[in-house]
Amino acid sequence: MGRFIILVLALAGLWLLLSGYFDKALLLGLGAASILVTAWLAARARVMDGDSVPTGLMPGIFLYWIWLAGEIGKANIAVIRQALAVEPKLSPKMFTVPLPPKTSVGQATFANSITLTPGTVSVDLRENEILVHGLTEALCDVPAITDMGERVARCEGGGQ
Repeated sequence: MGRFIILVLALAGLWLLLSGYFDKALLLGLGAASILVTAWLAARARVMDGDSVPTGLMPGIFLYWIWLAGEIGKANIAVIRQALAVEPKLSPKMFTVPLPPKTSVGQATFANSITLTPGTVSVDLRENEILVHGLTEALCDVPAITDMGERVARCEGGGQ
């Protein structure tokens, strides 16, 4: 039941964000009906498992997203400097970082966070590590990326 409620709340938030309707009763009612039908269909199809509605990452994931937005901003500035430089100091390389998250959702969140950060791309998810491509030496910061993974592991409750 908890996953159903979380799915309904997430869909409602997304619907309100995308529609922008807050004052039209008919549209709000139709939106609520579509959200409930969608959640009911998802429950009936038995697709609301731990991966599709990752309640294990709540509520820490919201603070993590705020922190990640700041890291993405910093990396954006570094990549923009290289893109606008007369002689860019690119030093692309492949490197591995440890994989602290234990759940598949945590590992996917960590790998996607690396890829969302400009200048780095998750290339391969291995058993205990992630292969990453970095654009510059500064962006190939293994301790900083490992810290990102440890933050995800703390969100999933497995940050020991």
